[in-house]
Amino acid sequence: MGKKLFLLLNKAAVRRILIFIAFLVLLALAYTAYKAFGQALDDRQRDWWFIGSFFPRTDDRNMPPILDILSEFGKSPRIGGETYISQLFSGALFTLREAFVAFVVGSIVGLVLAVLLAQSKLAERGVMPWVIVSQTIPLIAITPLVVLWGQANLDFLPWEWKTWMSVSVIASYLTFFPVAVNGVRGLLSPSSEHLELMQSYGASRVSILWKIRFPASLPFLFTAFKLAATAAVVGAIVGEISTGVSGGQGLGKLIFEFARTYAAAPERLYLGVIGAGITGLFAFGLIVLVEKTILNSTGQQIRE
Repeated sequence: MGKKLFLLLNKAAVRRILIFIAFLVLLALAYTAYKAFGQALDDRQRDWWFIGSFFPRTDDRNMPPILDILSEFGKSPRIGGETYISQLFSGALFTLREAFVAFVVGSIVGLVLAVLLAQSKLAERGVMPWVIVSQTIPLIAITPLVVLWGQANLDFLPWEWKTWMSVSVIASYLTFFPVAVNGVRGLLSPSSEHLELMQSYGASRVSILWKIRFPASLPFLFTAFKLAATAAVVGAIVGEISTGVSGGQGLGKLIFEFARTYAAAPERLYLGVIGAGITGLFAFGLIVLVEKTILNSTGQQIRE
């Protein structure tokens, strides 16, 4: 049974990868076709009423050729120096470290909030609106506060508080929200019949939480974890750009540097965007892998 399940998962994974590659090829063809179309008309198609100014100009500064973008990966800013693909790989690892810490911190905070809110309707009605309102505050507004607060008030810790840690705290601000909201939905999802049965056995709230509510909430939580993982990467990149994080070269810092030299080499900014997208997909894929492993093992235990 386990071998068949493994084969099915492999087939599903291969099918998804092939679909994703086909989508990328179609996207590249559409990009190239639009660029060729615009160049043939000298960008006069932007004056048409149904296109207007929504679409970019097709000159090489606004839309570098696909081959130029891809070839830029193997280039280096200086002779004998590190290539851009190597810089992006190192930057992705640095950003993933920040995002991982943010994901863990945000998930813990979100789960604690979800458990507390699921225990009381009054608490849910009173606190949930504030949880929602918290997401309306832009990261750029709280970034200086978090950095200054960390440097000024956390010197009592046995380790030195570094800027990348502040970036992780900033990114966790985005990750706790989906976990808290979906966690509450998941914890409240068990039917009243199951809850009444456990109560008839004299089960405590903690026992009901672990044996009924938490297992029922797993599909909801993993949906939240997928959102939180990608949000952690986005938050880390934005935090790096806002703080000018030292002690490493993350994707945010690279994107900022590529943006400053956009006029001279627009292809590099595209490299940063591609690197950020791949990093987000990697984080999402890890959560999907963990989800399939846990849910399949849980289902197997239930069947046994």
